[in-house]
Amino acid sequence: MTSQPPAPAAELSGRIRGGPSDLLHDEVLAPQFRFEVRHLLDHYVAVEKVLAAEYVRMDLLTAAEARAVAALLDEVGPDTLAARPDANMSDIAFALERHVTAGLPAPVPRWHVDRSRNDLQACAQTMFGREQVARFAAALLDLCAVVLARAEETRELPMPGYTHFQAAQIITPGFHLSALAEHLLHTQRRLLHTYDGMNACPLGAGAMAGQELPWDRVRMARLLGFDRPQPNALTAVASRRWSAEATAELGLLGAALSRFTTDLLTWGGSEYGFLELPDELSGISSAMPQKKNYPVLERVRGRTAHLAAFHTDVLLGQRNTPFCNLVEVSKEAGTHVLAAFDSAHGTVRLLTEVVRRLDFRADRMRAVCAREYLGGFSLANALALTEGVPWRTAQVVAGKYIVSAATAGVPPHPGAPDLLTRAAAEHALTLADPAGLLADAFDVDRGLARLASEGSAHPEAVARALHAQRDAHEELRAAWNLRAGAVRAGAAETARALGPADGTEPGHRPGTGER
Repeated sequence: MTSQPPAPAAELSGRIRGGPSDLLHDEVLAPQFRFEVRHLLDHYVAVEKVLAAEYVRMDLLTAAEARAVAALLDEVGPDTLAARPDANMSDIAFALERHVTAGLPAPVPRWHVDRSRNDLQACAQTMFGREQVARFAAALLDLCAVVLARAEETRELPMPGYTHFQAAQIITPGFHLSALAEHLLHTQRRLLHTYDGMNACPLGAGAMAGQELPWDRVRMARLLGFDRPQPNALTAVASRRWSAEATAELGLLGAALSRFTTDLLTWGGSEYGFLELPDELSGISSAMPQKKNYPVLERVRGRTAHLAAFHTDVLLGQRNTPFCNLVEVSKEAGTHVLAAFDSAHGTVRLLTEVVRRLDFRADRMRAVCAREYLGGFSLANALALTEGVPWRTAQVVAGKYIVSAATAGVPPHPGAPDLLTRAAAEHALTLADPAGLLADAFDVDRGLARLASEGSAHPEAVARALHAQRDAHEELRAAWNLRAGAVRAGAAETARALGPADGTEPGHRPGTGER
């Protein structure tokens, strides 16, 4: 097909006489326009309303003119704006400007004076990013709540813990889940820090060096729910570091969730059989009817890989560029930011349901605890503490006993005192109570009860840890609610500043039912 010359554009600049080519429109501008209309339009509208309120404060617009602008902005929806190379350069900012200008009953010459698209776009994108971080944090809080509840339910169920893929010590599912909760809370704190770091308003930075009118940047930041204005104009429009920082947190979390999910996959296998998922979260083999598979866990683990890849994509998209405002580079680098958050959100939702529906098989877990010699460490400790055997010698004696007992087919509990006596005799040691040492060291319930240090798998230590984690969880939920409240308060203050344009309640979007 022969490419057609670009149609004459409605004049937007004295420098450009024609609109973008079909190729540029189809490959770049139209997809970007559709994305922004779907995901950033409300943010662009909010920014334009704050600008209108500022024009009123600076006596550049009358209150009536600002209300007329706000009313036209309230008419805008996903079906209102179109990417038109001939009319708006297929740019959402120009499309909004043209929509308002065309709808005003009389020209308002000083509307949009001293304005740049650069800080406008940076502000809308930062608001979008802030929204995504908060949305994901809410899903993560839900996961943490479920993990804490299941940890409380299972903190007394003995199960074997593994180091180096070998049975090592007795723990509980609750202890393991408490470790997961600790990681989720750590991620929440980091996400909150990321949110606060990006919660600096770019508006008022202009193209890169600031603006000529006395914009009240503190007020504009507050009206848009930001904590503060970004103090450096160049940083405001050129940095875009929030996307790299936010996706970095998703990547780090993904690596951790992959490891925890690997534990669940391992424990759900037939070799262990420590847990089971309900049928609706399970799969089958088309060839082997005896199998019950857990593809949901495979999906969770597989999805976590995307999170690291999306972060790398953001980094590579921004590398080797000068620290100036290259808007289109920033847009391209952020192409998959929403996909990163959607992937993380879906992954967390799946894992939340998995943890909620997990059935831990107490009988299978206890059977392995009873079968394995998980009290070897306790036996060595007891030899040193009650029999006066030097610690390293105690380790050797305990090891020799376990080898001989396992070879003879002796179960760990109550054990074979004569074999322990023989192992001690090889080191010229006489034991006062070998039977008592073995009975205590390899008792499954004692394996948990003897743990005395804070942070251990002792059920009471886990209970204390969970109590502190629940408090931290509530504090973090309150912190996120506080930040959400600041966004709502800013929107309400903007609505009050502009006032109702047509008798509707301030802040109402006609025809949408939204606020």
